[in-house]
Amino acid sequence: MNTPHAPVAPADDHAGDITAKQFAIGLACVAGVALLLRLLFPLADPPWHTPVGVVWHDEGAWTHNARNRALFGVWQLDAWNPMFLAPVFTGLEYLSFWLLGTGLWQARIVSEIAGFSSVLLLALAMRRAANRTTGLVAGALMATNYVWVMWSRAALMEASMVAFMVAAFYAYVRASRTPAWGLIAGLCAVVAFFTKASAAFFLVALGVEALVALAIGWPRGHRDPDGTPAAKHARRAAVFTLAGLAVSSIVAAAVFVIPYWTEFRFYNWQMSVTRKPSYSLRAFRDRLSWFPIVHDFFTRMWMMLLLAMGGLTQILVRWRTAMAAERLLVLWFALGCAELLVHDVGNERRLVFLIPPLAGLAALVLGRDRRLLPTELATVPLRKALIGSPYVLLVFYLLIGSIVRLAFLYEVQPGVRAAALGAVVLTALMYGTWPRMVHELSKDRWPERAVVLLLAMVLTGDVLQYAQWAASRTFLNYEAMLAVGQALPPGTLVHGKLANGLALENRIRPVFIGRGFGNYDDRLTRDDIKYVLTYTRPSVGYEGPVIRDVLEAYRWHVVRRFSVAESPEGDDEAVLIQKDGPRQRR
Repeated sequence: MNTPHAPVAPADDHAGDITAKQFAIGLACVAGVALLLRLLFPLADPPWHTPVGVVWHDEGAWTHNARNRALFGVWQLDAWNPMFLAPVFTGLEYLSFWLLGTGLWQARIVSEIAGFSSVLLLALAMRRAANRTTGLVAGALMATNYVWVMWSRAALMEASMVAFMVAAFYAYVRASRTPAWGLIAGLCAVVAFFTKASAAFFLVALGVEALVALAIGWPRGHRDPDGTPAAKHARRAAVFTLAGLAVSSIVAAAVFVIPYWTEFRFYNWQMSVTRKPSYSLRAFRDRLSWFPIVHDFFTRMWMMLLLAMGGLTQILVRWRTAMAAERLLVLWFALGCAELLVHDVGNERRLVFLIPPLAGLAALVLGRDRRLLPTELATVPLRKALIGSPYVLLVFYLLIGSIVRLAFLYEVQPGVRAAALGAVVLTALMYGTWPRMVHELSKDRWPERAVVLLLAMVLTGDVLQYAQWAASRTFLNYEAMLAVGQALPPGTLVHGKLANGLALENRIRPVFIGRGFGNYDDRLTRDDIKYVLTYTRPSVGYEGPVIRDVLEAYRWHVVRRFSVAESPEGDDEAVLIQKDGPRQRR
């Protein structure tokens, strides 16, 4: 058995674990599938008919500084510099361009490697946290998860950010045996934050778990295989982890934050936090009710979500005796959801960091526990069980909402009402028949064939989604990038966010325009920029409304049209516009 500590659950819950050889062979197969799904058709457009939140023209915008450095020798050429928001991602992209040349596949390979590494790291972490079977299941879930595969194919920050989170989780699991690994856990968590600031919650999750480990330690009398009291190792791991967080944060502040404080504060606070979300009570209510409704994120992985909620419940029931890795998975998911509810659930990309904890929790249910709920839950008196009713209500709402939304696509309110009604009915039914429902869901361990069938259902659903995308894949955006390079000589200044999106296969100089940032202030007076790239279908300025300000400020004519694929209709058009001179200015 490959566990850093003896299991909390009864020993027979771990009978029948696969051998080390079987694990090695299985992980090699999982790795092969993970690589194939990520590297196949590297220049194809992200899903547009049934999108997963990937906005293809953002690839050029977020690799902007790395491309500047690779092609023109300097990081900053204009007022859009996301390297102050994502320095690690920018550095990785530049390394790829420096080694492999500048292009679309070179930009995407950073995410492909990151996504692949997350598969292996989660598998190895869960093997140590539970057993070999759990590790292999976790790797398989991450390898084929359709949403994660597609985000691992896009030149965006999410894949790298999540990979560093998983690396921190892996290091923290190893710290349970070798405490010095806690330093690496803290370092990786800080690096995840500087890859994308959305990882801020994960630093809190890791820090809280370390503090919990200091307070709880480990069950009295338990010893690690070397004879050392497990509580001693757990506390030492927590100390090293907190030290890793502190030291890494201090170094990052000294090297990057303080010297570039103005830019850091603008991009990480003014642009990302204060500019976008509303923090009214109504906004919080809306985000909470919309969480499983507005996107198909949870719908696409519903079976994994169901299993993960079972694993989450099992860990909560035995919180004080749960392993550190289990607690961190719970905090990862819980605090990640909290950040989304506080900040924004409107963009599907923000939910991507929930995939690893969902996969890990589901793997615990399939690979180790083989039951949806813990047996001890059925022995809890109804009076005490009612304390958890808000949690039960939220779990039912999440599970029901991600399904009933299919009956009300593009209509939020009907889905919210139906999900709320279903959650209330199921919660009342569960407590009204307590503990009968819980007993039925926890009394027997699932046979191996049932586990294999459940896992096969999840993996098959993901592979079928991938096959559907592959069968209808297009390369329109890549072809448009090449056409722009044929139409304009190297170094040509081109206005608009879409200019960044279409710049990775040519040498134009895009000038990004954000809403209130990124070359916004002088957008109406840049007479030196003779060209504009924007959408005309599905609508003029589809990439953002500020480009319409430029079009209204100048006389212009269309030079060339390009077919691109972004909206669910797929019949989209980008145009290269030449400015004919400014209109009358006030």
